[in-house]
Amino acid sequence: MFSDANLTAILLTAKLASIVTILLLLISTPIAWWLARTRCRAKVAIEALVAMPIVLPPSVIGFYLLVAMGPEGPVGQLTQALGLGTLPFTFSGLVIASIFYSLPFVVQPIQLAFENINEHYLEAAATLGASPLDRFFTIALPLAIPGFLTGGILGFAHTVGEFGVVLMIGGNIPDVTRVVSVQIYDYVEALEYGQAWELSAIMIAFSFVTLLLLYLFNPNKRKLA
Repeated sequence: MFSDANLTAILLTAKLASIVTILLLLISTPIAWWLARTRCRAKVAIEALVAMPIVLPPSVIGFYLLVAMGPEGPVGQLTQALGLGTLPFTFSGLVIASIFYSLPFVVQPIQLAFENINEHYLEAAATLGASPLDRFFTIALPLAIPGFLTGGILGFAHTVGEFGVVLMIGGNIPDVTRVVSVQIYDYVEALEYGQAWELSAIMIAFSFVTLLLLYLFNPNKRKLA
Protein backbone atom coordinates (compact mmCIF):
# COMPACT_ATOMS: atom_id res chain seq x y z
CA MET A 1 0.00 0.00 0.00
CA PHE A 2 2.82 2.42 0.83
CA SER A 3 6.05 3.17 -1.00
CA ASP A 4 9.30 2.35 0.77
CA ALA A 5 10.00 6.06 1.28
CA ASN A 6 6.61 6.65 2.86
CA LEU A 7 6.86 3.62 5.10
CA THR A 8 10.33 4.67 6.25
CA ALA A 9 9.08 8.19 7.04
CA ILE A 10 6.10 6.81 8.98
CA LEU A 11 8.24 4.44 11.04
CA LEU A 12 10.81 7.16 11.76
CA THR A 13 8.05 9.55 12.83
CA ALA A 14 6.49 6.93 15.10
CA LYS A 15 9.90 6.21 16.64
CA LEU A 16 10.58 9.90 17.24
CA ALA A 17 7.14 10.58 18.72
CA SER A 18 7.30 7.51 20.99
CA ILE A 19 10.71 8.40 22.43
CA VAL A 20 9.78 12.05 22.87
CA THR A 21 6.48 11.19 24.58
CA ILE A 22 8.12 8.86 27.08
CA LEU A 23 10.81 11.42 27.91
CA LEU A 24 8.26 14.22 28.13
CA LEU A 25 6.11 12.29 30.60
CA LEU A 26 9.17 11.78 32.81
CA ILE A 27 10.31 15.40 32.53
CA SER A 28 6.86 16.96 32.79
CA THR A 29 5.71 15.12 35.91
CA PRO A 30 7.97 16.91 38.46
CA ILE A 31 7.45 20.24 36.67
CA ALA A 32 3.66 19.85 36.69
CA TRP A 33 3.63 18.70 40.33
CA TRP A 34 5.71 21.67 41.43
CA LEU A 35 3.55 24.14 39.47
CA ALA A 36 0.39 22.60 40.90
CA ARG A 37 1.59 22.73 44.51
CA THR A 38 3.88 25.74 44.79
CA ARG A 39 2.92 29.15 46.13
CA CYS A 40 6.10 30.74 44.84
CA ARG A 41 5.67 34.20 43.34
CA ALA A 42 7.67 33.12 40.31
CA LYS A 43 5.06 30.48 39.42
CA VAL A 44 3.32 32.64 36.83
CA ALA A 45 6.61 33.51 35.14
CA ILE A 46 7.65 29.84 35.03
CA GLU A 47 4.24 28.82 33.67
CA ALA A 48 4.64 31.44 30.94
CA LEU A 49 8.14 30.17 30.16
CA VAL A 50 6.91 26.57 29.87
CA ALA A 51 4.01 27.66 27.63
CA MET A 52 6.12 29.79 25.26
CA PRO A 53 6.43 27.09 22.54
CA ILE A 54 2.65 27.35 22.07
CA VAL A 55 2.89 30.92 20.78
CA LEU A 56 6.45 31.09 19.42
CA PRO A 57 6.85 30.34 15.71
CA PRO A 58 8.54 26.93 15.28
CA SER A 59 11.23 28.57 13.14
CA VAL A 60 12.21 30.80 16.08
CA ILE A 61 12.51 27.84 18.43
CA GLY A 62 14.40 25.90 15.79
CA PHE A 63 16.79 28.80 15.15
CA TYR A 64 17.78 29.24 18.79
CA LEU A 65 18.14 25.50 19.31
CA LEU A 66 20.27 25.31 16.15
CA VAL A 67 22.55 28.04 17.47
CA ALA A 68 22.73 26.51 20.95
CA MET A 69 23.48 23.01 19.67
CA GLY A 70 25.80 24.14 16.87
CA PRO A 71 29.62 23.98 17.02
CA GLU A 72 29.88 27.44 18.59
CA GLY A 73 26.91 27.13 20.93
CA PRO A 74 27.12 26.18 24.62
CA VAL A 75 25.37 22.84 24.13
CA GLY A 76 27.41 22.09 21.03
CA GLN A 77 30.68 22.82 22.79
CA LEU A 78 29.65 20.57 25.67
CA THR A 79 28.68 17.65 23.41
CA GLN A 80 31.91 18.04 21.45
CA ALA A 81 33.95 18.08 24.66
CA LEU A 82 32.22 14.84 25.65
CA GLY A 83 33.12 13.31 22.29
CA LEU A 84 29.49 13.20 21.09
CA GLY A 85 29.88 15.60 18.19
CA THR A 86 27.13 18.12 17.45
CA LEU A 87 23.40 17.43 17.62
CA PRO A 88 21.96 19.32 14.63
CA PHE A 89 21.01 17.09 11.67
CA THR A 90 20.94 13.97 13.85
CA PHE A 91 18.07 11.93 15.26
CA SER A 92 19.19 12.79 18.80
CA GLY A 93 18.99 16.46 17.94
CA LEU A 94 15.44 15.92 16.70
CA VAL A 95 14.49 14.28 19.99
CA ILE A 96 15.85 17.17 22.07
CA ALA A 97 14.24 19.81 19.84
CA SER A 98 10.91 17.99 19.93
CA ILE A 99 11.00 17.84 23.72
CA PHE A 100 11.31 21.63 23.90
CA TYR A 101 8.63 22.14 21.26
CA SER A 102 6.04 19.78 22.77
CA LEU A 103 6.73 20.37 26.48
CA PRO A 104 3.68 22.57 27.27
CA PHE A 105 1.29 20.11 25.63
CA VAL A 106 2.28 17.52 28.23
CA VAL A 107 2.94 19.69 31.27
CA GLN A 108 -0.37 21.57 31.21
CA PRO A 109 -2.78 18.58 31.24
CA ILE A 110 -0.79 16.88 34.01
CA GLN A 111 -0.62 20.11 36.03
CA LEU A 112 -4.40 20.55 35.69
CA ALA A 113 -4.96 16.96 36.83
CA PHE A 114 -2.77 17.52 39.90
CA GLU A 115 -4.57 20.78 40.72
CA ASN A 116 -7.96 19.03 40.58
CA ILE A 117 -6.98 16.48 43.25
CA ASN A 118 -8.95 16.98 46.45
CA GLU A 119 -6.51 18.26 49.04
CA HIS A 120 -8.33 16.33 51.78
CA TYR A 121 -7.09 13.03 50.34
CA LEU A 122 -3.47 14.08 50.69
CA GLU A 123 -4.05 15.55 54.16
CA ALA A 124 -5.75 12.37 55.35
CA ALA A 125 -2.82 10.29 54.09
CA ALA A 126 -0.39 12.62 55.86
CA THR A 127 -2.21 12.20 59.18
CA LEU A 128 -1.87 8.43 58.76
CA GLY A 129 1.90 8.80 58.47
CA ALA A 130 2.34 8.65 54.71
CA SER A 131 5.51 10.36 53.52
CA PRO A 132 5.38 12.94 50.68
CA LEU A 133 6.65 10.29 48.24
CA ASP A 134 4.01 7.81 49.44
CA ARG A 135 1.28 10.40 49.00
CA PHE A 136 2.50 11.22 45.52
CA PHE A 137 2.77 7.65 44.24
CA THR A 138 -0.25 6.13 45.98
CA ILE A 139 -2.73 9.00 45.80
CA ALA A 140 -1.74 11.85 43.48
CA LEU A 141 -0.38 9.77 40.63
CA PRO A 142 -3.36 7.37 40.32
CA LEU A 143 -5.87 10.24 40.54
CA ALA A 144 -3.99 12.15 37.81
CA ILE A 145 -4.01 9.29 35.29
CA PRO A 146 -6.49 11.07 32.95
CA GLY A 147 -4.11 14.03 32.79
CA PHE A 148 -1.21 11.74 31.93
CA LEU A 149 -3.24 10.08 29.18
CA THR A 150 -4.25 13.44 27.75
CA GLY A 151 -0.70 14.78 27.97
CA GLY A 152 0.76 11.65 26.40
CA ILE A 153 -1.68 11.74 23.48
CA LEU A 154 -1.17 15.47 22.90
CA GLY A 155 2.61 15.17 23.15
CA PHE A 156 2.70 12.27 20.70
CA ALA A 157 0.37 13.99 18.23
CA HIS A 158 2.17 17.32 18.44
CA THR A 159 5.52 15.65 17.79
CA VAL A 160 4.11 13.79 14.78
CA GLY A 161 2.75 17.01 13.28
CA GLU A 162 5.72 19.32 13.81
CA PHE A 163 7.49 20.69 10.74
CA GLY A 164 9.38 23.93 11.33
CA VAL A 165 11.51 22.76 14.24
CA VAL A 166 12.19 19.43 12.52
CA LEU A 167 13.35 21.13 9.33
CA MET A 168 15.55 23.61 11.19
CA ILE A 169 17.24 21.04 13.44
CA GLY A 170 17.05 17.82 11.44
CA GLY A 171 17.15 19.02 7.87
CA ASN A 172 16.04 16.47 5.32
CA ILE A 173 18.21 13.38 5.64
CA PRO A 174 16.63 10.11 4.43
CA ASP A 175 16.34 7.39 7.11
CA VAL A 176 17.71 9.81 9.73
CA THR A 177 15.59 12.97 10.01
CA ARG A 178 13.09 12.84 7.13
CA VAL A 179 9.83 12.44 9.02
CA VAL A 180 6.30 12.46 7.56
CA SER A 181 5.82 16.25 7.59
CA VAL A 182 9.11 16.79 5.74
CA GLN A 183 8.33 13.96 3.32
CA ILE A 184 5.02 15.62 2.39
CA TYR A 185 6.85 18.91 1.83
CA ASP A 186 9.33 17.14 -0.46
CA TYR A 187 6.51 15.59 -2.51
CA VAL A 188 4.74 18.92 -2.95
CA GLU A 189 7.99 20.65 -3.90
CA ALA A 190 8.63 17.92 -6.50
CA LEU A 191 4.99 18.13 -7.74
CA GLU A 192 4.43 14.49 -6.76
CA TYR A 193 0.90 15.11 -5.56
CA GLY A 194 -0.14 11.47 -5.58
CA GLN A 195 2.42 10.58 -2.92
CA ALA A 196 1.58 13.75 -1.00
CA TRP A 197 -2.12 12.78 -1.03
CA GLU A 198 -1.26 9.37 0.40
CA LEU A 199 0.71 10.69 3.35
CA SER A 200 -1.66 13.60 3.95
CA ALA A 201 -4.62 11.22 4.12
CA ILE A 202 -2.77 9.22 6.78
CA MET A 203 -2.19 12.40 8.77
CA ILE A 204 -5.89 13.33 8.56
CA ALA A 205 -6.88 9.89 9.84
CA PHE A 206 -4.28 10.14 12.60
CA SER A 207 -5.59 13.57 13.65
CA PHE A 208 -9.15 12.25 13.85
CA VAL A 209 -8.11 9.25 15.96
CA THR A 210 -6.11 11.56 18.25
CA LEU A 211 -9.11 13.80 18.92
CA LEU A 212 -11.34 10.76 19.38
CA LEU A 213 -8.99 9.38 22.03
CA LEU A 214 -8.81 12.76 23.77
CA TYR A 215 -12.59 12.95 23.99
CA LEU A 216 -12.82 9.38 25.23
CA PHE A 217 -10.24 9.85 27.98
CA ASN A 218 -11.29 13.39 28.89
CA PRO A 219 -14.89 14.27 27.97
CA ASN A 220 -14.41 17.79 29.36
CA LYS A 221 -12.22 18.53 26.34
CA ARG A 222 -15.40 18.80 24.28
CA LYS A 223 -16.24 22.02 26.06
CA LEU A 224 -13.02 23.57 24.74
CA ALA A 225 -13.50 22.47 21.15
